[in-house]
This record gives sequence, C-alpha cells and structure tokens, in this order.
Amino acid sequence: MVDDIYARTIKMFGSRPEPAFETAAELKAVWGREWGCDTDVGKLKTVLMHRPGSEFDIIDTTKRLERIGSYGDIEEGWYFQSDTIPDLPSMQADHDGLVRVLKEEGVEVIMLEGDIGGRFKSCYTRDSSIAVKGGAIVSRLAPKMRRGEELPVTRTLARHGVPILHTINGTGMLEGGSFAWLNSGTAVVGRSIRVNNAAIEQLENTLKHQGVELIVTDLCGYSIHIDLYFLMIDVNLALVNAANLAYEFLQQLKQMNIDTVEITPDDDPWVMNGLAVAPGRVIMSPGLSAGTRAELERRNIEIIEIPYGNMQKNGGSIHCSTCPLMREPVD
Repeated sequence: MVDDIYARTIKMFGSRPEPAFETAAELKAVWGREWGCDTDVGKLKTVLMHRPGSEFDIIDTTKRLERIGSYGDIEEGWYFQSDTIPDLPSMQADHDGLVRVLKEEGVEVIMLEGDIGGRFKSCYTRDSSIAVKGGAIVSRLAPKMRRGEELPVTRTLARHGVPILHTINGTGMLEGGSFAWLNSGTAVVGRSIRVNNAAIEQLENTLKHQGVELIVTDLCGYSIHIDLYFLMIDVNLALVNAANLAYEFLQQLKQMNIDTVEITPDDDPWVMNGLAVAPGRVIMSPGLSAGTRAELERRNIEIIEIPYGNMQKNGGSIHCSTCPLMREPVD
C-alpha cells in the first residue's frame, strides 16, 4: 500500500527534464537571473573584473631577466610583460576609467572577491572563466604564474549565483581570451600554447549539449589567444588581424556570412583587444588608423576610445580585462 502511494506520488510529481537548464524561464525560476551569453555583441548587462592591487608587490626589481628584457623569476614562475616596472596608480587609473565607461553604458560590474595572492594577471578576468548559455565554464589557466586564479573566480561566481556548468579538469588547459562567440549556434576556440585538445574536448562537450558548434582554429607559433587577432564588433561583422589567422578560419567566416574589416600595419595592434557593449558599439584603446576608422564608421560602428596603455604593459587590454557574464541575445 505504501509503495503504491509512493509510486503514484512519484508519477504525479515526477522528473521533468524540460525545459532545458539554459532556457530563460528555467534560469530565472531556479537561478534568479538569465545568466550566460551566446553572443559577443549583444547588449552587455553584467561583467566580471578585478582592479589591480597589492598582488603586484611580488614583482622584484632585482630579478631582471635580460633574455626577455623584463623582470621575472623562473623558479617562482612569474614574469612582468613590460621592460619597466608596473606603475600601479596609473594602471588603476586606466582600469577605473574602463569601469566608469561600462557603468555609463548601463553595465553591472562585479568585482573579483577573495585573496588573489601574488597573481598579478588576475586583472585579466577574461581568461579565468567563459560565459556560455546558462552560466560559466571555469578555465584551467596554463602557466604556473596564473594557476590558482580559478579559486577566487569560482568563489565569486558562486556568491553571485552564477551556475558553473563545468570546470576544466585533468590535463586540460583553456583560457577565455582564446574563445569567441560567432553567433548563438557557433563559437570558436583558438588552439595554442595556452589551449590544448584535452580542454577543447571538454569545452566542446558542454557546448554540444546546448546545440552549439565549436570551431577549432590553430594559432601561429607562440601566439596565446585569439582575441589579439579577432573581435566581433556587430552582428555578422568582425574586426580581424588577417595575417595572424588561419586562411581556413577566414573562409569559414565567409561561409557563415560574417563580414570582416582587416586592420593594417598602420593600426596599433591593441585596437583588436576591444569590447562590444552593444551591437555596433565598441570600446577600444586609441590607435586606429584613419583608413580603418573610416571603414568602421562607414559600417556605422560607434567607437568609444579610452586610454589603456598602462594596463597593456601587463600583457592585456580592454577585452582581456572584462569577462561578460550576461548579454542580451541578438538572434
């Protein structure tokens, strides 16, 4: 009798696989907000960032490595990107300026919480997690100096209720700067010294359950991230450094009807590392050539220029400094 009542109860109030986890209604009902992204150009709603701070104290100016023209410690596993020591107040001023512009654009800025330790690359939050439909994938950063950034990122995401759909494990290495959304059904990852097949397989498996195709393109030599050469700036429009992208990938973009604007040697390479805050509205550091600027304006791209040179000395720019957690869909 008891078993019969139990069976009838289970049947009446049983398992419900539908709607899918990442559907808007399900996310809002269970997680409170429609977390995640399936676009790189939809209106940006929420972003994860970290203001540079005391973690830069680890940089010891007595540890000069002439082989790289900078400072570092091979045993401890850290190096500073520039040939001069970091000017923390100037870096903070650049970062504060970006935060201010984002807030003026109506973007919610969530700051990384917890102990960062001496990991002074933590200001580049793009790499430590990737927003996908319904939540985030926590990366596994490749170099020793960045390993461990995953912990404060995971804690911050959890505190804000962001679903963590996967954490790269095993021997996988994945950094978010080498991932981009092309449209809601297609993403690309740049395989490189920082992104290996073990991680790509895990990323692909998560996306597959969401009906998303993952394109894998190889980066050249010691290039680390695709966001130095590729940036979606509008629906079906990308800014590219074509000389550093595989011909096959450029052809795939054409087949998907994604048009491209190519930067030239007259452009500062850091202009590639910008951020779309809405379709056709992009934050960039200065350095566009007159020709490229004219071409972008012809395509009705609005450009918000902000100084970011001090932050770039650490090896990243505007795109690197921002990890979108929520965007409005565009298709």
